[in-house]
Amino acid sequence: MSAIKRNNVVINGNGENVIMFAHGFGCDQNMWRYVYPAFQDNYTTVLFDHVGAGNSDLSAYSFQKYDELEGYAEDIVEIAKELNIKDAVFVGHSVSAIMGLIAANKAPDIFKSLILIGPSPSYINQGDYIGGFSSSEIDELLESMNNNHLGWSMAMAPVIMGNPEREELGKELANSFCKTDPEIAKHFAKTTFLTDKRDILQHTKVPVLILQCSNDIIAPLEVGHYMHKQIKNSKLVVMKATGHCPNLSAPEETIAAIRSFLND
Repeated sequence: MSAIKRNNVVINGNGENVIMFAHGFGCDQNMWRYVYPAFQDNYTTVLFDHVGAGNSDLSAYSFQKYDELEGYAEDIVEIAKELNIKDAVFVGHSVSAIMGLIAANKAPDIFKSLILIGPSPSYINQGDYIGGFSSSEIDELLESMNNNHLGWSMAMAPVIMGNPEREELGKELANSFCKTDPEIAKHFAKTTFLTDKRDILQHTKVPVLILQCSNDIIAPLEVGHYMHKQIKNSKLVVMKATGHCPNLSAPEETIAAIRSFLND
């Protein structure tokens, strides 16, 4: 099956240049609905669902392939090649930011720049590195999810989203989590939270914008500063937005930061 169909690729806009949006864990391309239309006048926008999410082909999910983020990065490269995309802009949220880094290293001609929103190369504290969680906290998170996926989703989504005064945002994320097949969600969570990709940061050759929320329980400020230090040609912008999903909670600020970077 083609990657276009498998990953439910949706193309809009009529610009000569391409901008590709990749969603994070437990979400789908709908999470970009407030952001991507702002770029349609000047770009062709490409949205997709990771296999196992949204309206992707669930029968294509492979526990072996998606045991590592490289499996998802392969899909990103495959989509780009099928669409004959070169010198595109990649916008990745959360774990998809790291997938974008992997994809850019695998196929250097596809992306001319990367925009990483709430990225983290490793969620686990190790030595001087602060990822935000101890190893035991990640184990507890995964065990809790394994024991009660729906309960975990309802409890964790508002915490991840932040912005407690806007309950509708937390509810939307919880509903998105709950829609995902529980076995796939558990596996994707394990792949996400146990990954350590700090070693690839220094190999990134294209310009990178790191968009860091000012208060994010999943990707703390220390992670943004660490990535900025490790990626040579990078720019770090700490947003006023809080929580882990500024594409939903602060789309105007997100759009403005992306535009500023693209116009530099």
